[in-house]
Amino acid sequence: MRKDKDPYKVLIIEDNLGDFILVSDFLEETILAPEIDHAPDFKQAVDILNQSAAGSYNAIFLDLSLPDKSGEDLIIEILKMVRQTPVIVLTGYTDASFAIKSLSLGASDYLLKDELSATTLYKSLIYNIERFKTLLRLKESELRYSDLFHLSPQAMFVVDRVSNQFLDINEAAISHYGYSKEEFLEMTLNDIMQEDDFKKYECRPAEKNPDQSSFQNLFRFRLKSGTWVDVELRCNLLLFNGIKAEVILANDVTERLTHLNIIQEQNRRLKEIAFEQSHVVRAPLSRMMGLINLIKTTQISQKEELIQLLGYIEGSAYEIDDIIREIVRKTETLKQEGDL
Repeated sequence: MRKDKDPYKVLIIEDNLGDFILVSDFLEETILAPEIDHAPDFKQAVDILNQSAAGSYNAIFLDLSLPDKSGEDLIIEILKMVRQTPVIVLTGYTDASFAIKSLSLGASDYLLKDELSATTLYKSLIYNIERFKTLLRLKESELRYSDLFHLSPQAMFVVDRVSNQFLDINEAAISHYGYSKEEFLEMTLNDIMQEDDFKKYECRPAEKNPDQSSFQNLFRFRLKSGTWVDVELRCNLLLFNGIKAEVILANDVTERLTHLNIIQEQNRRLKEIAFEQSHVVRAPLSRMMGLINLIKTTQISQKEELIQLLGYIEGSAYEIDDIIREIVRKTETLKQEGDL
């Protein structure tokens, strides 16, 4: 048999020397150079684990019946000390029923001593090491999700995809919307979303719309006070405690939209002012240009005629000045309204 060259360090907690030797021999049949430690009772197991670094063992094989501790208490105490290491229970037929229960207490697997072989032992070792790594990664991922969710400064909800029931709410949502967590958990998304918006709402994860511009997923949500606010929604699908759900980030853009609408209205009115005044200013300007052209092309012999023409030009200039002042007044009024 080709032996596994990877380094493995295991602790065998077993009071029966014969069983310890058997398990050790089976491991050495399949692993090139396993590092094996032995604890014949609970006390020595505690001493070994206390002296070793957390996670230093790849796996622990545990006999359920030790002279100084056994059964459920033994499982619980060992698991407290090795949270980052899979514990594989070794048992005889008489303890088989409890071995199954040990899985619910947190043991990774159980093996019947009378059915042990080098192959079954090796398969159990490798399977539980990899399975435990996967579970640790999953827990770390869940912890990161929890931190991102609950510490987010923006309101976030977890909603059941079928019933639309709120399953989880972060502190930002509770603070912003005014409902307590208990009140949220009694509600559905429909209870805070405008009815017409709810009918058209569909979770479309952001990665499916990478080019989506701002203000595309706009909906209206109701605060506990009764006030309606504009929110921009982003969502992702996830499995929450075994339930098909979606996590929704609700960004309140009411103030931004208000400012945007004010700016758009100002631009519209400025265009109107520019259009209207451009036509108004053309009349006196045309008169001025005509009068100036008349002076340039006509022999004017009388001083009184020239003074009269210049008076007309001056009057048109004052008219243009009044028009410009009116444009400035209207734009200043718009600016003050925008500041409000």
